[in-house]
Amino acid sequence: MAAEAKRTLLVTGAGGQLGTDCVACLSDTWNVISVRRADGDITNATAIADLFTHHRPAVVVNCAAYTQVDACETDQAAAFQLNAEAPGILARESVRIGAHLIHLSTDYVFDGTREVPTPYVEDDATGPASVYGESKLQGEAAVQSATPDAAILRTSWVYGIHGHNFLKAVLARARQVPDAPLRVVNDQHGSPTWTVRLSEQIGAIAEAGLSGVLHATGEGHCTWYDLAQRFFELMDIPVQIEPCTTADFPRPAARPMNSILENARLNQAGLNRMQAWQDDLAAFVSAHRQHLLSAS
Repeated sequence: MAAEAKRTLLVTGAGGQLGTDCVACLSDTWNVISVRRADGDITNATAIADLFTHHRPAVVVNCAAYTQVDACETDQAAAFQLNAEAPGILARESVRIGAHLIHLSTDYVFDGTREVPTPYVEDDATGPASVYGESKLQGEAAVQSATPDAAILRTSWVYGIHGHNFLKAVLARARQVPDAPLRVVNDQHGSPTWTVRLSEQIGAIAEAGLSGVLHATGEGHCTWYDLAQRFFELMDIPVQIEPCTTADFPRPAARPMNSILENARLNQAGLNRMQAWQDDLAAFVSAHRQHLLSAS
């Protein structure tokens, strides 16, 4: 008997940090169509309609977003176009062809003022404190307005071997000025999330056809200072790290002080594939230590 043909899964933002790992992780079980920025404008409804009609994906994973949090404060039109309007287009076109949309969202939809370590769950009231967070919240609303069958997947503190992230940034800083202490914020709390593990979680959601708002982050929580300390220990790089406060490093966009998300609905559905953040960080360093050193 001939092997069953793979179903088609389309990934937007396929050239980004998460999108690249999504394509790699899901290609064994899906016929993955990669849509990078150069391949098509997801803010163009006609272009998306043509793309979906041509490929007829069973699942669409939207990893595309304007994620430069501080830049969103001044580049608001572009932020809302990509983070709010484009998800609505993708949702409407997904409905038209009968595809299941999995849309990535963020911890920034919450104001982050909840007392640590109490996490946010999916039904908690939102209240973004930045343009980035507001644009992503409007993207969630646009998806929900188009279809109740989409999955809206909120995550936080994402890192991976592709693209830009906190771990690469602190490593570069430590190696550029090796004798100077590295100051890292110690009053923001969240759950570091590895792109590979998140991609596996997306695959499980796609297979199950799960819908609604879901949280998917690494299990447990820490501060940026805690994360940097553990990262350099695993990298076997001696670095003097000093804790500081958010107020010591004022930024254009407000940061949530509590970004801890609980994967409540994934647990309820028996589909939680997320692991302890410490274990995933160790796996990440084990797989990529030499590459990180050579690239920093």
